[in-house]
Amino acid sequence: MNSAELVAWYERERRDLPWRDPSVSAWQILVSEFMLQQTPVVRVLPRWLEWVDRWPTPSATAAASPADILRAWGKLGYPRRAKRLHECAAVIATEHGDVVPDDVQTLLTLPGVGSYTARAIACFAYGQWVPVVDTNVRRVVARAVQGLADAGAPSATRDEAAVAALLPNDESTPTFSAALMELGAVVCTARSPRCGICPLSSCAWRSAGFPAGEAVPKRVQKYAGTDRQVRGRLLDVLRDSTTPVQRNALDVVWLTDPAQRDRALDSLLVDGLVEQTEDGRFALCGEGDDARGACGA
Repeated sequence: MNSAELVAWYERERRDLPWRDPSVSAWQILVSEFMLQQTPVVRVLPRWLEWVDRWPTPSATAAASPADILRAWGKLGYPRRAKRLHECAAVIATEHGDVVPDDVQTLLTLPGVGSYTARAIACFAYGQWVPVVDTNVRRVVARAVQGLADAGAPSATRDEAAVAALLPNDESTPTFSAALMELGAVVCTARSPRCGICPLSSCAWRSAGFPAGEAVPKRVQKYAGTDRQVRGRLLDVLRDSTTPVQRNALDVVWLTDPAQRDRALDSLLVDGLVEQTEDGRFALCGEGDDARGACGA
């Protein structure tokens, strides 16, 4: 793979995403990585801008209440990410002098930070020579380098080694890593790759005549009718109230399957996103008077 042509394409065609601005801090990049997990860019953009304007540093985020964090997260989905981001902010503020660590191993000790996020921070925030591997990158490497239609089952060791072999040994490494991800996101897509505008002059998959993949296409995950949808509706009620609500205010949001509603509410309590007061009312974490059960559980 010609890194120079990929970087040149990226410099011309990259999307204007605010977390790519050189003035953005490592913390603000970390916030974007948390928000972008399983969530489209178009939904993250306005939420990220509001978040970093309100809480530009780890200490500012850590000082916010858990309920304010959940309200600010809004409808990004998977609200446990918001809780973990809040916990991550507290650790950085208290144990790392309000500065996001710059090495992968230390980053991996932070709440909510996994292998991809740790390497993304090290690379994009600190310019380090580390392979950054997400689904898009795996697909680009499989096609352009290995001549395969799909990347197969993930393997951290194998995938990181494959990407590391492509990294340029100069200051363009972070840009090249971002370009790989961008190529997979907007050109070398899973369902409808736009090979006619691919900037790569050499692609093993194209040269092989675009052989079909062996992987069974994944079914699109439904949202309607799932526990995730029910959890979201329950949280909507609690986000709209600054005081604990009676159980009947939650019961009416999902009348089709009371057992599913009860299961969703129990899961929110277990996740520490919701708490119950002594008199049986419900509130966002931290807003239940004399709440039983800790939010941090």
